[in-house]
Amino acid sequence: MARGILLTDASPLIGLARVDGLPWLKALFGEVWMPVEVRHEVLTDKDFPEEASIRFAEAEGWLKTWGPSPDLPELTDLDEGEASCIRIALMQESPALLLMDERAGRAVAAEHGLRVAGTAAVIGMAKSRQLTGSARTVFERLHASDFRISAQVIRAVLRRVGE
Repeated sequence: MARGILLTDASPLIGLARVDGLPWLKALFGEVWMPVEVRHEVLTDKDFPEEASIRFAEAEGWLKTWGPSPDLPELTDLDEGEASCIRIALMQESPALLLMDERAGRAVAAEHGLRVAGTAAVIGMAKSRQLTGSARTVFERLHASDFRISAQVIRAVLRRVGE
């Protein structure tokens, strides 16, 4: 089976940018795709601190924009970024992996048989691959930035990586 693509929604990009973790995506997955709708969400030209990191990843060439995304299937209960990730994933011949944090988007993706991971899973993978010294410290920094991940998810990741 050929390796599929990695598609990301806005939340993982923003969260990882807040903890200087965007390079982990390149190290873990190589190439990362964001739908054009997600690009519009994360690059607003309002000088948010995360934008510089995201633009740098684009300039390096490993964070790429996919667009335009298909209109079908209709996924009216989701925001456009999540819906676009799911639509693009569904049109792939090889299985795609979606990075998505929002519960509703993850549920819809799972209903369509898609593989989903979130920001917490990336932090765990980064710790396992020794891209960061402490997942706990990363979660603390993320929490301090007002980015929320459930305590249950954090505990599960920390247990998995031995912290």
